[in-house]
Amino acid sequence: MNEIVPVVEMRGISIEFPGVKALDGVDFRLFPGEVHALLGENGAGKSTLIKALTGVYPIDGGSITVAGMPRSFANPGEAQESGISTVYQEVNLCPNLSVEENILLGREPRRRGGINWKEVRVRARGVLAELQLGHIDPGSILSAHSLAVQQLVAIARSVQVEAKVLILDEPTSSLDAEEVQQLFSVVRTLRDRGVGILFVSHFLEQVYEISDRMTVLRNGRLVGEYPTRDLPRMELISKMIGKDMLVLEELDHAEAHRASGEQPVEPLLQTENLGRKGSVENITITVDPGQILGLAGLLGSGRTETARLLFGADRADQGELRINGTSRTLRSPRAAIDAGIGFSSENRKEEGLISDLSVKDNLVLAMQASKGWLRRIPAHLQDQLSEKFIQTLDIRPANKDALIRNLSGGNQQKVLLARWLITNPKLLILDEPTRGIDIGAKTSIQILISNLAAEGMSIIFISAELEEVLRLSDSIAVLRDRRMVADLPNDGVTMEDVMTIIAGTGAAA
Repeated sequence: MNEIVPVVEMRGISIEFPGVKALDGVDFRLFPGEVHALLGENGAGKSTLIKALTGVYPIDGGSITVAGMPRSFANPGEAQESGISTVYQEVNLCPNLSVEENILLGREPRRRGGINWKEVRVRARGVLAELQLGHIDPGSILSAHSLAVQQLVAIARSVQVEAKVLILDEPTSSLDAEEVQQLFSVVRTLRDRGVGILFVSHFLEQVYEISDRMTVLRNGRLVGEYPTRDLPRMELISKMIGKDMLVLEELDHAEAHRASGEQPVEPLLQTENLGRKGSVENITITVDPGQILGLAGLLGSGRTETARLLFGADRADQGELRINGTSRTLRSPRAAIDAGIGFSSENRKEEGLISDLSVKDNLVLAMQASKGWLRRIPAHLQDQLSEKFIQTLDIRPANKDALIRNLSGGNQQKVLLARWLITNPKLLILDEPTRGIDIGAKTSIQILISNLAAEGMSIIFISAELEEVLRLSDSIAVLRDRRMVADLPNDGVTMEDVMTIIAGTGAAA
């Protein structure tokens, strides 16, 4: 029986940037008709390996073969011509063109010197039908569709160019559960047709659902290649973070320490029927010193809108807000900062970080805003604070002068947390602080949040991952249709309990 030849085989791949060994002798194999997950923490080398394969980066050592032939691509266009297509988290198509135009862009059938639009429509319909996507109108403008549909169109384009290899780089990070299943249905169809699929994701549940094998990287080196069914989840996490004693045990310890603390006498923050017309209503919560309140709900349920009200980014026109028993009106974020409230936005790129500034400059922004821009923080104090929090939160690289845009997602998130910790807030509102980051950075941030609460800081924690909300929170406020519908002490509450309330079939408390 003939041995199956890998559609992609990379041997001893090494890439070095100034001062950084990004990949060090990494091997990778992808076979036809399989979904292969590439896993590792942020900075492990996943993106670098993909860019080495697709011709974005030249390799310093090693070899690449595609369909048994030695290859060295000068650019992504050459890789695509050889049957390697990549679909990124941010879809790289033309939103102003139609679905059919995007599918056949650059390969339009010609007739009498012009584009044969009738044939374009026929071919686009055929590709969509192959992938069971016949419900998508090929004549519709791409931008009119959801991100999930746009990603499916990008995959349809890959099928049209007869890709042998499809690389999916974090394709599900902005999709809901139903959209993920639609994407996975297409992935399985392609796998059964013999396409080799390289799948990159931070969602381990999805990795175990869709992948056949996995390759794990750590610090630019190969940890190993494993059949998915043979590698238990806890063992996978251990291989990714490089620790035998899982840091999850440290998180459990921090939670137990926090739970054993004395109960406070006076709430730090209380709201009663707080709301804003057209945004969110009926927000009635109590947050004690040292307490973590989780906000649970579906995308669009009003979690972020609630956070913005509590931080003064949006002004409430209903209800009451009290801080330490005193009624307050927060007319701006500056007023919230003065009241001891910090807010880390879910959109760290657009609302949190300033990509062209250094780590140090990003770290001191909130403190500088609280003092006013005319009272500049002395340079030596900026350096001192930056170095302290870089060490405390283990921000990598440990260089205060590095541009923030060059840090991994997990380290960028740590910088945002450090920015608010510098101001020593009484209440810290965290909107999706662990979204889109690897398991090691995620667990590190969870431990930090739990320890901050153990030291007396109040936390409002927002996450789309219910398991994470249940793990960290002392109590849970559930939102549905931009309205708070339940307030649950986290004492034996299960995911099913919360999901039932979110679905509108359970009792609201």
